[in-house]
This record gives sequence, C-alpha cells and structure tokens, in this order.
Amino acid sequence: MNTHAPNIRPNIRQLDDAAINRIAAGEVVERPASAVKELLENAIDAGARRIDVAIAEGGKSLIRVVDDGCGIEPDQLPLALSRHATSKIDGENLLDIHTFGFRGEALPSLGAVGRLTITSRAQGYDGARISVSGGQVGSVAPAALNTGTVVELRDLFHATPARLKFLRSDRAETQAISDVVKRLAMAEPFISFVLRDVSGGGEGRISFRADAETGDMFDALHGRLSRVLGAEFAQNALPIDAQREGLHLTGYAALPTYSRGSAVAQFLFVNGRPVRDKLLVGALRGAYHDFLSRDRHPAAALFLDCDPQLVDVNVHPAKSEVRFRDPGLARGLIVSALRHALAEAGHRASSTVASATLGAFRPEQSENAARPYQMSTPSPGARAAAYQAQAPGFADLGAGYSARVEPVSGAPEVMDDDTGEGVSERLPLGAARAQVHENYIVAQTEDGMVIVDQHAAHERLVYEKLKRQLAENGVAAQALLIPEIVEMSEGDSARLLERADDLARLGLVIEPFGGGAVAVRETPALLGQVDARAMVLDIVDELTDEGESLSVQSRLEAILSRVACHGSIRSGRRMRAEEMNALLREMEATPHSGQCNHGRPTYVELKLSDIERLFGRT
Repeated sequence: MNTHAPNIRPNIRQLDDAAINRIAAGEVVERPASAVKELLENAIDAGARRIDVAIAEGGKSLIRVVDDGCGIEPDQLPLALSRHATSKIDGENLLDIHTFGFRGEALPSLGAVGRLTITSRAQGYDGARISVSGGQVGSVAPAALNTGTVVELRDLFHATPARLKFLRSDRAETQAISDVVKRLAMAEPFISFVLRDVSGGGEGRISFRADAETGDMFDALHGRLSRVLGAEFAQNALPIDAQREGLHLTGYAALPTYSRGSAVAQFLFVNGRPVRDKLLVGALRGAYHDFLSRDRHPAAALFLDCDPQLVDVNVHPAKSEVRFRDPGLARGLIVSALRHALAEAGHRASSTVASATLGAFRPEQSENAARPYQMSTPSPGARAAAYQAQAPGFADLGAGYSARVEPVSGAPEVMDDDTGEGVSERLPLGAARAQVHENYIVAQTEDGMVIVDQHAAHERLVYEKLKRQLAENGVAAQALLIPEIVEMSEGDSARLLERADDLARLGLVIEPFGGGAVAVRETPALLGQVDARAMVLDIVDELTDEGESLSVQSRLEAILSRVACHGSIRSGRRMRAEEMNALLREMEATPHSGQCNHGRPTYVELKLSDIERLFGRT
C-alpha cells in the first residue's frame, strides 16, 4: 500500500522530453520483439519489397533492419526522430488509417532507450545518416547507400538498465522476434523477408527466409503459409473467401482433425495488421465448437479487410487489439464462413492422421538390425498360425482372432476393361472388405485402403441427423412403455428440469418424480433402444460443464452430441458387409463425417504407394 506524509501537498511538475520519451518507450517497446515489429511496419509502409532483419543476443545488443523502400530525405531525418511526427496521417481523421504506423512514436521511443542510427537514401537525394543515443539527437551527416533505409539499434535499454532485468533469455527473445517476423510475413506474401542471427559476427545464420510469392492473392498466400506454418498446414487447410456488408474475410482454416493442443496456430489479421483480439478468437473458437473437444484448438490464418472507418485500431498501445463498429457483424461473418467451408469439406480428414499411422507401422531400426530385404525364417508355430489364418474357414476362427472377412456381395463392383476382373467402384471410402476387433472396418479404395472407427463414424452420422431434425421440426420422440426413473441429487435434478422444454425439442421428455428423481417418458426415436439412465446422466454432466457460457443453440447442440453417442453403433458389435458399406456410403454423403463429435478422426486412409514403401517395394 502506498503511504503519503500527512499535510504535505505534492507539487505538479512538467517532465522533460527525455523522461517523456522513456515513458512512451515503455508502452511501445516492451521487449526486443516490439522494436523489431515497429521497424518492420515502417519498412512495409515505405513500400519495401525486400526486408532483411539481423539480430544479436536476442536483439538486446543489436537489431538491424534493411529495406529497399522509398527512403527518407536528408532534411526529414531530424523530424523523423521527433515525437508525434509522421508522414502517414494528417491528424484530421484518426479513423481513416491505411498504414501500420500512424502515431509517430516508434523511432523517438527507440532512440530514448537505445543507441539508434538511421541511414537512408530517397530517390533523387544523396544518402544521409543521423544518430540518437539516450534521447540525444546528433546532426545529419552524408552516408553511402544505394537505396532504401537501414535502421540499426544497439544496446537496447542501455538508458533504462532496470528494464534489462525483466527480459528473458536470448533464446526466448529470439523466438519472440521470429514470431513477429513470421506474422508480418504472412500478412505480406509479396514481400521477401530474411531473419538472421549475427551473434557470432559475420553474415550470421539465417533462421527464417521467405522469398516473395507470385500469382494471385490466394496462391501467394497459400505458398507463404506453407513456408511459415509448414506444408502439413497448407495440405490440410480450406480456403476461406466470404463477404458481408463491407467486411471481406479471406485466408485458410485447417480441418478439425488438424487441431492443436493450444492456440499457437491461430493467426488473425485486420486490414493486414496482426491482432490478438478476443472477439475474433472467440468467433474462431465458436465456429469449431461443434467439431472439437474443449482441450483442442483450431488452426487458422484469417484476414479480415474492411473500410478503415468500420474499425478503430487506436485502442491499444501496441495496436494489437481493435474495436469494430459492429462487432456482431464481424463475428457472424467469421462463424458462418468457417462453418460453410467445413461443410463443403464433407468427409475429408487431415492427411496427418495417415502420416501418424504410417509412422506407427514403421519398426524402429537398431544399429545391428538386419537390412530391410533380409527376412528371418519363421518358426513352425508362426507358419502354422499363418496357414490357419489363410484357410477358407478364416471367418469362423475362435475368439483368439477377433477378425473376419465378410462376403463382398453387398459391395458395388464394376468390371475392369483390361482384365475383366471385378474391382471396387470408384468411391472415396471404397468397399468394405473386413471387420477387425468388432470395431474397425477395413475398406479397399481405388488407390489404397481405409480403416474406419465404426463407433466414432456412426456417432457423427447420428449427430448430424439429430441436428437436421432439430432444425426442421424438432427431434422425433418415441414413448417408453414403462417410464424409466433416474435417481440423482436434487441440484442435478433441478438443473435438468430447468431445461425440460429444450430437452423436449431434442426428443427427450422428462418429468419430476419426487426428491431428486426424474422420470424419462420419451427418448429420441432415431436412437432406437437406448440406455435412458446413462444418457440423462451424461446430459447432466454436459449442463454442469457448460454452465451459462454457451448460447441456447450451442447448448442444445452440445447436448445432442452426448445423445448421439448413446445412439451409435457400439464397439464390439459385428456388422455384415452390407451394413459396413451402407455406413461408408452415408459417411461420403454427410458433411463433417471425417471427424467425430470430439474432433478425433473417424477414418484413416493409407495410399497404396505408402503401403508399398513400408515393405520396401519403392
């Protein structure tokens, strides 16, 4: 607690310029990454096509940004180091901002806390240099430079040494700088970016490089995201392009099965500016809430463009948050655009699922392991087991083998023109060939095989059917001949009965039965015979977990997800070939069937070329 001496009135003083600049620097320059961000934004605003960033010791001892932009005229250099001096706005309308920078604080703030040197050459002028250290500005001097600007910042926070104690390790600061460079590289795919670490002197080590992309905006953005976020993201991302009332949303959003354990792969931009805005993050999360469990996070790079008059970017010192004139419009556009793209993806699942499966198949090779083409002689017991497994009675093996081959008469067949033999019809998920461990369907496709988790897949199909019924006329219900009584605590009973009307729309009719008991009179007809007690208790858990954090519609869908789990094909159930094929065809026709209600994949597809590679055939 602050204490003040009694009866002593403090005097109000005007701070000098040096103190003012250091205070301003505390808002603008939090760490070396903040300085890099400001300098990169200045280079982009100057029209640079190539930007080279060099750092040493995590940016603490050196930050150098070289660009080929328009440059600064010699007589303008002293003004560039003055507070609130900028060429980007005229000061009349702070909502009509088309550039990254507009406050005119970055350069004087950096000069107040470090040793700053600016060398620049504008077209039609000779090169010039100016330096500032601890707020003391030097004079302009001639300098040799072909074109553009070189900004060099040394000994960051040397004028405020206490700030150095709050910086993290060199590695952590370097990583933060890399993140800043990559975010801006995503926003500007037509600009080349190079980041190098020169801590050891010389040319240093290039830690990130992204050459300028070519083609239209979507092709360029796809190439840049592949370079920054990796080829796997680009392969499993869906293009987004939607407009609504002056807002234009573009970018790429990954499939739900390409989810992450944290929100590290979420990149949001407003008019090209990287932001970390709670409204936009919440909209992104809301668009995926129907496809991911609470501990998984979507991956996306989304760019929202609009008239500058519709968004205020001057609400945060680091300009990392924005305020929309109509927040609901921005949120609605993001949610609807993402859900539309996910629906169009149909049954598609992430390719990383197959990669992980293939990785699990590959045996670990020790130093003394036999070469791949050398095969050991099987033991007599192994030979006997193999012969028995290949016998005609394979489908009738004992409990020791939980697998069988079903007749394929129920699978669609066409004749091959060359061989005259029957082959699987050209269907995305192929034709069912077997069931393994009464839980996994093995299907043959045109160019590989598919393994389906029957419970997870059917759970998704039931869920989508229930959602369609709910949207149309409500979920059809079936009356129980004898109502089922479910005992629970009075608190849970009250929570459940509060939602009785909503549950009735879902085909679940309940009534109070005294104390904490609830009588279940009707259940959703689509589920058939169902364990009403287990389903009701699951719904109570869902209501307890969600609380009041979701909208009514979202809460209903969350409950439907629990209900669908009870109406799906259970693990351990044997399925006939026609049943397995019917499930595959329904998956192909149902949106979002590539993942279950919790974001896990419902099937894994292995290409024949990958399988052959496992056996050294390629």
